[in-house]
Amino acid sequence: MTAATSIRTAPSAEARTGTGPLAGTGTLIRFALRRDRVRLPVWILALFLGSVSTARNYTTLYADPEARASVAATMAGPAGLAMTGPRHYLTDYTFGAMAGHQLLGFMAVLTGLMSVLVITRHTRAEEETGRAELVRSTVVGRHAHLAAALSVAVLADLVLALLVAVGLGSMDLAPDGATGSLLLGLAYAAVGIVFASVAAITAQITAHTRGATGAALAVIGLAYVLRAAGDAGGTAALSWLSPIGWAQRTYVYVDDRWWPLLLCLALAVLCAGTGFALSSRRDVGAGLRATRPGRAVASAALTHPLGFALRLHRSVLAGFGTGLFLMGVMYGSILGQADEMLKDIDGIQEALRRAGGSTTAESFASMVMVVLAVVASVYVVTAALRARSEETAGRAEALLATGLSRTRWAGSHLAVALVGGTAVMLLGGLGIGVAGAASTGDTALVPALLGAALSYAPALWVTAGVAAVLFGWLPRAAQAAWIVPVYAFVTGYLGELLGFPGWMNDVSPLGQVPRLPAAAMDWTPMMVLTLIAAGLLWLGLEGFRRRDLETR
Repeated sequence: MTAATSIRTAPSAEARTGTGPLAGTGTLIRFALRRDRVRLPVWILALFLGSVSTARNYTTLYADPEARASVAATMAGPAGLAMTGPRHYLTDYTFGAMAGHQLLGFMAVLTGLMSVLVITRHTRAEEETGRAELVRSTVVGRHAHLAAALSVAVLADLVLALLVAVGLGSMDLAPDGATGSLLLGLAYAAVGIVFASVAAITAQITAHTRGATGAALAVIGLAYVLRAAGDAGGTAALSWLSPIGWAQRTYVYVDDRWWPLLLCLALAVLCAGTGFALSSRRDVGAGLRATRPGRAVASAALTHPLGFALRLHRSVLAGFGTGLFLMGVMYGSILGQADEMLKDIDGIQEALRRAGGSTTAESFASMVMVVLAVVASVYVVTAALRARSEETAGRAEALLATGLSRTRWAGSHLAVALVGGTAVMLLGGLGIGVAGAASTGDTALVPALLGAALSYAPALWVTAGVAAVLFGWLPRAAQAAWIVPVYAFVTGYLGELLGFPGWMNDVSPLGQVPRLPAAAMDWTPMMVLTLIAAGLLWLGLEGFRRRDLETR
């Protein structure tokens, strides 16, 4: 008699515990959506409303075919194509073609920025603060954090695509506009997903959130430069090296080509797969790039609070300075064509008349200077809130446990914000001045626009003061300082085009600055803004000195 025996194989460790490389992804997705329940809707709504309002402005500002033809003729130049997109859009310049030509490239960059920040916030930032290690000690797989971050980024991009498709589809932008609107929305999403996947790689390379974010943003900048160089120089091969160029070559509302989005999808899958593969080759909290050992002895500058703060801020400061200078060069390159480009656009002509100025170039430069000042104020808020980041990360506690006073420590970060904000604004003024002088042949624009840029310094100092007060007295509400640059852009730039009441712009500190070089200099608001800034900075430092330090 024989008996059949069965051998039961012992279950693997993963089977017993229910873990795997993606275990816990669903829970982390819900957790990430919970954490970003305010941040993501604000991003999505801002991009959606920006797209819809801009497209609606096209239908009012360029209602006449002659106005659209005039703009198309102006945009056909190298400078216009570099700022917008491929020449093929100009063949039939409907409202939809204008949206695809002038709006798609810019909004794709912002969508990519949103996606990069989502990835680094939920991957590298979690590891840098130590939360990822704690979460992974439970039933969570190694790839769960990255998979959850990518899922949230893709979901945000698709929601934005749907809103844009519905919003623009309800407008009569072109024949068969519904198809073009859907394609435009998906082009946003495709570029956003590509750069989210790029951030999945950069998050594995460096051990620091700022480094991962900076590297991914550098890729976005490179993609934009390649696209601009290819379109301006007629070298299509360069544009085909950029995901932004792929999205623009869908030719929404003109040809409605879908297949370029497949290139974005393929690149996104490749980059995401590379990110997952690289994450298996490093330890939690570490990066693939080994940390470079520092000097045996710190330099004299690092032994002082200001020098140490400048070391922490230098990469962001350099990035904003370079970006403002290039942005100024781009705007300055079309100053010589401003009169021809804007002569048939009634809404902009009215805004230029309100700005004043003896020439269209001066009036247009004064409007552009507001945009540069808004970007500089973004840097100011970023730098002023760095102290809050150091506090929540626990690094401030170690420094303040020494003989370093709270006022000197926080004041060093604010000093970098004040001086750095002024410096990046001057670089923007230098860029638009040099390029504007070359475009118009008027060398007097260089000192005039440098002076116009410097005049915004007191308003930037007030912005830093608002951030300082929130940091000192209401640290948990410090992020509300971002309202200042956002409000300044809406009322100071868009408000000029949309005819907002003047008092709305007067509430903004940037709205109190004389619109040089179009307007005459007025020293009274400059002195008042400087006094207000000094008071706010003192009040913020006093609040920080009195409150408890947040410790870990």
